[in-house]
Amino acid sequence: MIMPMPDSADVAITAPFAGVVVSIARQTDELVGAGAAVVVLEAMKMEHEVLAQSGGIVRSVEVAVGDAVEEGQVLVRLAHASIEDASRDGVGELPPEERAARADLDEVQERHALTLDPARPVAVARRHERGRRTARENLEDLLDEGSFVEYGPLLFAAQEARRSREELIARTPADGLVAGIGEIDGEPCVAMSYDYTVLAGTQGMRNHLKKDRLFEIAERRRLPLVLFAEGGGGRPGDVDMPIVAGLDCRAFALFARLSGLVPLVGIASGYCFAGNAALLGCCDVVIATEDSSIGMGGPAMIEGGGLGVFEPGEVGPIEMQHANGVVDLRARDDAEAVDAARRYLSYFRQAVSPGPVPDQGVLRQLVPEQRKRAYDVRRVIDTLCDEGSVLELRSGFGKGIVTALVRIEGRSLGIVANDSTHLGGAIDAPAADKAAHFMGLCDAFELPLLFLCDTPGFMVGPAAERMASVRHFARMFLAGANLSVPAGTIVLRKGYGLGAQAMAGGGFKAPLFTVAWPTSEFGAMGLEGAVRLGMRRELEAIEDPQERERAFAATVEAAYERGKGLNMASYGEIDDVIDPAESRRWIATLFSDGATHWSRRAGKKHAFVDAW
Repeated sequence: MIMPMPDSADVAITAPFAGVVVSIARQTDELVGAGAAVVVLEAMKMEHEVLAQSGGIVRSVEVAVGDAVEEGQVLVRLAHASIEDASRDGVGELPPEERAARADLDEVQERHALTLDPARPVAVARRHERGRRTARENLEDLLDEGSFVEYGPLLFAAQEARRSREELIARTPADGLVAGIGEIDGEPCVAMSYDYTVLAGTQGMRNHLKKDRLFEIAERRRLPLVLFAEGGGGRPGDVDMPIVAGLDCRAFALFARLSGLVPLVGIASGYCFAGNAALLGCCDVVIATEDSSIGMGGPAMIEGGGLGVFEPGEVGPIEMQHANGVVDLRARDDAEAVDAARRYLSYFRQAVSPGPVPDQGVLRQLVPEQRKRAYDVRRVIDTLCDEGSVLELRSGFGKGIVTALVRIEGRSLGIVANDSTHLGGAIDAPAADKAAHFMGLCDAFELPLLFLCDTPGFMVGPAAERMASVRHFARMFLAGANLSVPAGTIVLRKGYGLGAQAMAGGGFKAPLFTVAWPTSEFGAMGLEGAVRLGMRRELEAIEDPQERERAFAATVEAAYERGKGLNMASYGEIDDVIDPAESRRWIATLFSDGATHWSRRAGKKHAFVDAW
């Protein structure tokens, strides 16, 4: 309570500025707590509460509503009083349960609630019946708990000329794109997910603007971006916007401009057509589920072009898109796709604690002594790297080469390896494209590269040339010669011709090191072919076929002896022949504590990461 103190002087509450009295909050003899409003003044179209600085009893009110007052003019006089067990009237002093409800806050909270999954039980149930997750469920799984800050949740489709606002708010929440900023393992990123339950995940005019906003934020803050691209492309039904064709939208240019600046991850689950597929194709890595179908045009567009009638699943099924190189990582379902995205991004962060190291002695046995015997190069990669750290990309395409993100001593790097089980390790046009793309990706984001060479060279012959091999093979030289990240080459077995040089950035002196295992062999071309060409006249001069074959075999054996790794090292054409178990010591030299992290660069290293 407030007890008056008659011996104390009155306290005058004065106007802090000139204004007009619009209300008087306290009347004569009323108790006033410190921080309570006594008068409300209006100035410059704004109302301002004048607060009591200390408690007391209103002795007199010196103004009336409508009076114009000057700065310093007395408004109210208080009799000073002591306050016992009286709380301040300020809102911040009240416990939450005692604060008055506010209609404006209730309206905002109710509107936000309409954008969430519980407000759409029928659409969510239909999604779950198909074994699929909602856009929000995927983002919740992708991002660290509680880290998501959503942009534009209150948008709805630009169709008020056709439908009521109430219907649009209920049926088109967030205009079909849930997007914002969150964290993955404590690192910030932009994440966005088209919501197929809203107008089939189509690209509305307002969600285009939302994408534009977040693409620009990703550029300004150097944030990786994850896009769930499910959807049917452009949306012709947005009639509120005054457009003819909408070809001046900025989203595709803004997104493509991020390439090479920040890691871009695209996820296709279900149907992904037209504009959604265009964004997906700009990503550095494409992850797709088993039920996905990806195409630059959906069934309606195909039929409209007079190209036939197809079901959505027939346009670009996963079997096709994985084999042809569109899909980098194949996932069983939404959950596995999200796990793959999180794992992929982990390679583009700082080093992690080193994991367990497999027994390196096993490497001594993985390449057979029998030089023509094929072997599993993936076992070599798994054994070389920290346990469980290998993520192979584009495994269905360009099968003569393996490309993988890995860790050595907790630090990320890329591996490009020949696979002897496909064409004997010869590099064909698809394999060259795959390797060149991967080299560009690693170079753009500061990941060192390790080449594991075992190739008889580039694939040759009329069939190969019909694949434009001259141009495709050149991509490996162009990418390798212009690497700015550290690179090294280990020759596991065959190192022949131009193909072997391409597996060393253009030549054996181009990498920081070129070393070989004891099983290695080298030559300017395949040795049997070289002997047949180089010794043709001499061999043809031998009339006895058996003697001719013995001479050929002896010459080939001599060529192999000359091309052994030990001999190459003796002449300085490679840096050393090593015990396979010592390979990690060489690989560790590719890492530098002073290396620049991609997120701290002033700009891009390359204009973009090649989509192919």
